[in-house]
Amino acid sequence: MRAIDFNRSPAWRSAMPLALFSLAASAALVIAIAFAVSIGEIEVPVPDVLRAIANRIFDAGYAVKPLHEGVIWDYRLSRALVAACCGAALSVSGVILQALLRNALADPYVLGISAGASTGAVLIVIAGFGGGMISLPVGAFVGAVIAFAIVALLAAGAGGGTERIILAGVAISQLFNALTSYIVTSSANAEQARGIMFWLLGNLGGVRWQDVYLAAGIAIVGCIICQLYARALDAFSFGADAAASLGVPVKQVRLLLFAVTAAMTAVMVSQVGSIGFVGLVIPHAARFVVGPHHRRLLPAAALMGAVFMVLADIVSRIIIPQQVLPIGVVTALVGAPAFALILYRARRAA
Repeated sequence: MRAIDFNRSPAWRSAMPLALFSLAASAALVIAIAFAVSIGEIEVPVPDVLRAIANRIFDAGYAVKPLHEGVIWDYRLSRALVAACCGAALSVSGVILQALLRNALADPYVLGISAGASTGAVLIVIAGFGGGMISLPVGAFVGAVIAFAIVALLAAGAGGGTERIILAGVAISQLFNALTSYIVTSSANAEQARGIMFWLLGNLGGVRWQDVYLAAGIAIVGCIICQLYARALDAFSFGADAAASLGVPVKQVRLLLFAVTAAMTAVMVSQVGSIGFVGLVIPHAARFVVGPHHRRLLPAAALMGAVFMVLADIVSRIIIPQQVLPIGVVTALVGAPAFALILYRARRAA
């Protein structure tokens, strides 16, 4: 498999105005969040959702049932917002990794970053260090960095190459998943084990407003930093040597963007578990719509990822009556066939 030149794209794909796409995607995100807050065991009409939000933000004074207002503010709205932040952060992380590694199959899940973050977070939970909102993401970040460092060392030891780093990522992902399972089965009590194993499959049920603040903060800051390096990412699409010849400080940019990717992935994993394929599928969908240039691609991927995750959360709550399916199962049902298609196209391009 050779590196994919993302800039070889039909001209019409970059013809859609970014402002028009952003407006449409933002409207879709608002609608998706409204329905995510409305749908559940207790049905809340969408107008009541809007009234409750207006009451809380603008003190509008609309008449809303206390039960509905409690469901909206204490459970569903925070869940929908964290899902949107998670989708945006993972999608942007996928764009960054695919550009820096010049590989169509790169994403935090495939490269083992999510698995490393899960192991780090589980160690914090089992060991009981800190136990606060900050300590869990820090543990996940350390695990993510260690996992990716091992992947990079393995790929370098095997002679480098973009296909080797994917193979190394798959191997390290399995290793860290095995470590996580060992830690849970050997050190956790029965109640902890059940909670952790369900969380590892992707669980938005426990998020609250303090999680929204952290998720939104890291997603916004991370996306802004990545957007500032959009031109450098375009240069990386032609290789590190080409980027260096254009004046890009290759090592510094790589280190910074890898760190941002690890931080965004770690925070999201620490809150909702390891959710696969979002960072793989959404960048390709966004690239198909707005073209390969990162000034357009990054915001498009963020918006599309946010919409996708909110919709996946809705599906996870309604696909089985009276039961919530882990959101990672839903994303895998969509992502696995997309992964196979991307792999097939990449091999044909080789």
